[in-house]
Amino acid sequence: MNADERRRAIVSLPLVAAGAAWGHNALAQLAASAAATGADAQGTARIALLIGNRVYPAPFELPPAYKNVRDLTGALEGRGFKVTSALDQNPARLRATIQAFAKIAADSPPNATILFYYTGHGMQVDAENLMLGSGVAPDSREDTLLGSSLHLRRDVIDQLPRRADGLTIAVVDACRTSLRAALTATDGFNQVEAPLGCLIVFSTGAGKPAIAPAVETLNTFYTASLVKLLASAADETSFSDLFRLVKFDVQQTMENYPVQAIRQFTQIPFIAENTQVRFQLAQRPAAQSALPHFSAAEEAEAWRELEENLWPADIVKLAEAYLQRYPLSKLSGGAQVAREGAADAVRALRSNEVRLYRSAFQPKTTEPRWLAEWRKAARGDKDAAARIARAYLRGDGDIGADPNRYEGWMQYAAALGNGIASYELAVYYRRQEQPVPAAQYETRARDLGYTPPSTLDNVRK
Repeated sequence: MNADERRRAIVSLPLVAAGAAWGHNALAQLAASAAATGADAQGTARIALLIGNRVYPAPFELPPAYKNVRDLTGALEGRGFKVTSALDQNPARLRATIQAFAKIAADSPPNATILFYYTGHGMQVDAENLMLGSGVAPDSREDTLLGSSLHLRRDVIDQLPRRADGLTIAVVDACRTSLRAALTATDGFNQVEAPLGCLIVFSTGAGKPAIAPAVETLNTFYTASLVKLLASAADETSFSDLFRLVKFDVQQTMENYPVQAIRQFTQIPFIAENTQVRFQLAQRPAAQSALPHFSAAEEAEAWRELEENLWPADIVKLAEAYLQRYPLSKLSGGAQVAREGAADAVRALRSNEVRLYRSAFQPKTTEPRWLAEWRKAARGDKDAAARIARAYLRGDGDIGADPNRYEGWMQYAAALGNGIASYELAVYYRRQEQPVPAAQYETRARDLGYTPPSTLDNVRK
């Protein structure tokens, strides 16, 4: 295929999702891997389930699916995962496969790493994030779609274990429309927040479409970056940082793509995280998971200063200095993530709508779990910022109730892109009889790709 043919193929049809599956006998694969996984008690147990659906009624087939699953399987196995894959599964088989995987995950050690990956058509119906079974047309009636899909929260997230000492990852590289239809697409995935111990990733932003080659010999943009960085990132890179590096890589790749239509739909992957343990890519027993030996005492001190700092503007400077002085460090990926996240935080704090100042980043709490949340929030973690806000609303441990701090941190979370926090703030202002900010933040929530369900006091304007 020459360059012109390749460009035509890329912009011709599907907004593809990453993934696929390798073999129909997924349940047998799961059964075979269960005993080996359960035997690991050293923090190195890693299991993954990759689901991919290529076969849908014309014109909705997703050609890259098989290559995505094949390549991701190899990349995950290189990182010590026992991988099961399931290809072209109808709704009933999808649910059976998930239930079998969830049982193995529940029986695995409490510090295991569990990864779920889906590719196929995905959409949002009635605020629900759906992953369609094979053979189901994406233009079906809504009741058909709701009954013929995996529901991300109910059928995946809620089925997998929630462990403070473990890590559960859900990656959804999904799409449903043609590039032409993407111009008016309104059914991108709904924003979510991750439960404890979980990291959730979408291949593009909430409410946005994902695009990909319409040929089976190329990966989708997101999975291509994920496969590349799984192979090339330093062993000391955490999974948290890995998915942020993938986010940067996807965005950079698409922003610099030679076809203008692709640049127009540059994907900025969505990440929701609520983890308390930093798992590295290196598959080591917990006792051996310390940071690497530094090249000199000066580097160790520079890294310590960067890690401990809680003011975004200072973090940007410290990370930049670290990267300039130690460009070959095994922790350079973490420094890049800190720099970019803190830069987002600086921009959010400069917003006229955010009433949060430097004193807010000097917490009085001594609880390690909350100090870790402050560290994340200072590096642009929209979900950590919302959790801090809620702690101030209810009073949690040595964090006293403070409505002003609640508002400031929620405003900051919204400015960082948390649509759920924005909507909660709208509800709060509505109950305080402040209609103007309530309307402002409800609009912001929708702009950020969040559709609130009716159970969240949803009064759509």
